[in-house]
Amino acid sequence: MKIVVIGGSGLIGAKLVNRLRQHGHEVVAASPASGVNTITGEGLAEALAGAQVVVDVANSPSFEDKAVLEFFETSGRNLLAAEATAGVGHHVALSVVGTDRLLESGYFRRKMAQEKLIKASKVPYTIVRSTQFFEFLGGIVAQAETDGQTVRLSPALMQPIASDDVAAAMADATLGAPVNGIVEIAGPERVPLAEIVQRYLTAKHDARKVITDVHSRYSGAELNDQSLIPGDNASIGPTSFEAWLQSNPQK
Repeated sequence: MKIVVIGGSGLIGAKLVNRLRQHGHEVVAASPASGVNTITGEGLAEALAGAQVVVDVANSPSFEDKAVLEFFETSGRNLLAAEATAGVGHHVALSVVGTDRLLESGYFRRKMAQEKLIKASKVPYTIVRSTQFFEFLGGIVAQAETDGQTVRLSPALMQPIASDDVAAAMADATLGAPVNGIVEIAGPERVPLAEIVQRYLTAKHDARKVITDVHSRYSGAELNDQSLIPGDNASIGPTSFEAWLQSNPQK
């Protein structure tokens, strides 16, 4: 079948496109670079013509509140309207575990707005909420409060996942029937955020030390041990953090 992957050149999108093509499907890797822009609508109708499934793994290029709002709401409305016109039978979207619990954060409020647009649409859907990717631990460090050789982070529990496992779960959702609801995916290890970031820095031979601070913010929100943890029915990816480090040596 024909599948359109919005954000098909990104971290998850590129892996997903490859997986779906290996299954023999016709896959369009759609992005502004390929002439498909969900903000302006450019190339959208042409890309969706004849598509049975559309997968949205695109992310906002900016984390500033106004820019995130414009991206997710404008992109979502344009994409879902084009899908309805094209007769698409399944909309699959990548979201974030904890979205409904972290509405203090502008980013998560916008992700919730995106989810609401999907649920209100007439297009059958599956929303896949994922925990944080191992690949983004460096970004967490970059956004953290630092003081010389120390990094302040929350001790709240998280359950991060490898991007390869996210792509595999997204492929399963894409090739399955719409659930018209939310499914969750996570990694195999539940660990304090501060601890796994310390392990990440150590693997990079980065001498900085992580200090726990319960008031340290994550995307603008304070965390507790339930904030970033999936429910009991989450699908668990097989790749451990140590296995991921071995496959992705840190420089």
